[in-house]
Amino acid sequence: MTDNLASSRVILYYNGAISALTLFAQHPGGSICAPCPLPALASVLEANEEIRNTVSTHPAGIVSAIAKLMALPAHLLKATAGYHEQVDVPHGLITVYLARFDLLDPPHQLLADKGCQLKTLTQLRGQPPAEMELLRRAYALVMES
Repeated sequence: MTDNLASSRVILYYNGAISALTLFAQHPGGSICAPCPLPALASVLEANEEIRNTVSTHPAGIVSAIAKLMALPAHLLKATAGYHEQVDVPHGLITVYLARFDLLDPPHQLLADKGCQLKTLTQLRGQPPAEMELLRRAYALVMES
């Protein structure tokens, strides 16, 4: 994993343009974070706690790296502006981004071929607390836009 991916995660989601159906990708190990789960003891920072870096990575680069790592077509994922969450973990900070599947229909079979599933927010209840908070913030952003 590259340095950028080691300190970054991406939540993949599908949002239906007509129905507003919102589904999140759950990866083979059960996490909603790609390329790997958040470490134990992860805690999402509040806006007033965030640490601003002088140099930051553009979300499109991270999303592109995730698409390549998952062997997805390059044009399939689009970085979602406005979602940039910081998570405090034992070894530092992880930045979490959000990426939307740019398709008319949910890519159920494509993700199933990779061991992933698309699930609604209610189906993901029971995820670790940090992931639930990230999902809550992602869902709020998607519904507001």
